[in-house]
Amino acid sequence: MQNKTVVIVCGPTAIGKTGLAIQLAEHFKTKIISADSRQCYQELTIGVAKPLNEELRQVQHYFINSHSIHQDVNAAIFEQYALDAVQQIFQQSNIAIMVGGTGLYIKAFCEGLDNIPNIPTTIRNAIQQQYDANGLAWLQEQVQLKDPEFWQTAEQQNPHRLIRALEVIEENEKLKEEAANKQQSIMEIVDRIKQYFVGGEFTAHLTKTAEMM
Repeated sequence: MQNKTVVIVCGPTAIGKTGLAIQLAEHFKTKIISADSRQCYQELTIGVAKPLNEELRQVQHYFINSHSIHQDVNAAIFEQYALDAVQQIFQQSNIAIMVGGTGLYIKAFCEGLDNIPNIPTTIRNAIQQQYDANGLAWLQEQVQLKDPEFWQTAEQQNPHRLIRALEVIEENEKLKEEAANKQQSIMEIVDRIKQYFVGGEFTAHLTKTAEMM
């Protein structure tokens, strides 16, 4: 059985990714999966650098015009979509091509995503209010400060993505704090039990009970 391989072409806009991906797809007689967070929307035609209709006819593309702007599309949805697409492609070819500039999507496909917690309304509303009052610069500063590693691959000019990221960051911080407080409470209970049995309180209780018998 031959190895199955996904060739990934990534980088910023306007460096020739689409042309290279099509050349590779034609050479290997395979199909392309777009890893772009905007090209999937049917209604967006300006400023998203979709492949030309002629290019789409040359090679079949997945995740191009595949969703409506009214649908929720994120890295987790792309991950599952791309995994399904790869399985379809591998039925006919040993190689699939992925091309795009959305680093988080590519990372999700290659490494998988951690489980994303449900975000309480209080956190979501608080972040939205701060963003409405302070703008994109505040949002960028918060994400960069609280998760520098994520910031390096984030869509730094996309407020929707940054808001979602900050929601997850703050909820994870809250969960960690709650877990730490719970652990502290458990340790305090353990200390009281140890003091009761080892510190003499249990012996004194037994002595008093024996005297009353």
